[in-house]
Amino acid sequence: MEQSKVEDKRDKHKAVVIQGVVASVRGTIVDIIFDGDLPFIHTILQAGREGAIHIEILAHLGLHRARGVALTPTRGLARGTKVYSTGSPLQAPVGKNILSRMFNVFGQAIDHQDEVTGVEWRSVHNPPPTLVRRSAKSEVFATGIKAIDVLVPLERGGKAGLFGGAGVGKTVLLTEMINNTRGRHHGVSIFCGIGERCREGEELYRDMRQAGVLPNTVLLYGQMDEPPGCRFRIGNAALTMAEYFRDDERQDVLLLIDNIFRFIQAGSEISALLGQIPSRLGYQPTMSTELYELQERIASTDTGAITSIQAVYVPADDFTDPAVVHTFSHLSASIVLSRKRASEGLFPAIDPLQSSSKMLSPNIVGKRHYTLAQEIRKTLAEYEELKDIIAMLGIEEISQENRNIVYRARKLERFLTQPFVTTEQFSGLKGKMVSLEEALDGCEQILADKYQDLPENAFYMIGAISEAENKSSARPRDDDGQKEKVDGSAGNAS
Repeated sequence: MEQSKVEDKRDKHKAVVIQGVVASVRGTIVDIIFDGDLPFIHTILQAGREGAIHIEILAHLGLHRARGVALTPTRGLARGTKVYSTGSPLQAPVGKNILSRMFNVFGQAIDHQDEVTGVEWRSVHNPPPTLVRRSAKSEVFATGIKAIDVLVPLERGGKAGLFGGAGVGKTVLLTEMINNTRGRHHGVSIFCGIGERCREGEELYRDMRQAGVLPNTVLLYGQMDEPPGCRFRIGNAALTMAEYFRDDERQDVLLLIDNIFRFIQAGSEISALLGQIPSRLGYQPTMSTELYELQERIASTDTGAITSIQAVYVPADDFTDPAVVHTFSHLSASIVLSRKRASEGLFPAIDPLQSSSKMLSPNIVGKRHYTLAQEIRKTLAEYEELKDIIAMLGIEEISQENRNIVYRARKLERFLTQPFVTTEQFSGLKGKMVSLEEALDGCEQILADKYQDLPENAFYMIGAISEAENKSSARPRDDDGQKEKVDGSAGNAS
């Protein structure tokens, strides 16, 4: 009964059929001529056999001519082909039944299971919440990941960027967030893959099912091999689903976007095909507006919060790229992944000196947390300055005070690594979730030289600081019966 109501609701949009004819096809951009009134902007048109080709109206070029972008491949489309208006914009399914399922941009299930029933269909083009509805309260969103919770705390209802080049661990960090959100917040996670590789999508779905986090998760994909229009709109579809859980179900939602750069890239492709004059470095002139329309819908309101973590590909590791700069302006936290740290095996490869968060204020996180974070940054920054001297002269040539800074910094770097649940099958290490209090205690004790006699490897890939003693006691002793000490050679300290 409920399904028939939904179908009736969707069929109402098809009551008024506006017919047009294809005038030209340029890549995925299609011009259509209509006899009468033009369909509204964002209306979906159908063409081809059984309406398989979907076109979204983007512009009106005259009294009877409209221009749209194809959301599906345009094979079989030619001049003179008849086009029919659906009378409605692109819609996404919402409801509890979408949980544990995987969808494409049209709301069709692509996980080889039965079609989703008992859902409501809503437009993907919704305005952001008004200022009256937005929450002005600043709260920290705990992740269970030491390096993030201590140095780059996330905002509940805020937007965090995950910056890094290819292969430094962005997707792994996002999947760990999904796992921890289910265990810690009992909320809903929505994973939006923009321009994802088919292999990555299949692996993520399988891994999440094996990890048991799929029941509280929805996955959407606009894959790399699909037209730019599909990749451009998949983020809007994900936000419509997130807004349902926030506003109707009054739940907190974790929205993970991988990768927001490919959203900008898809917009750039569409802009070029539309013939718009490119802006700096070839990006579309409307980039900031398109990004605003997507980002401003992510907010904390009186009913719940959508907290977003967005992976941002950095072209050629250049943080002055316009796409990266425009994305920065929307974020409350920036998590920068370092290729150098990844090559050293320090995972998650978060660069503590480049990463930042607006939440790291004594008024929000408390004086103790703020002071500790600043002390950690100071120690790591001093170590960074000493690296060149150590590389040239050796660690023996610097003062004892500076040597202590080096030893503390190296232990802190290793303590801020952490084994993930989602990488257990690769690393062989059991994944750990660490509370903020445990992480702060560990950093405080390292800075106070409480574990001065322990080797730095004892702090590598552990959870709470108490595991360092257990790990060290399990290590074999040398001939003198002493535990391994920190190696003071230049090569080890650089």
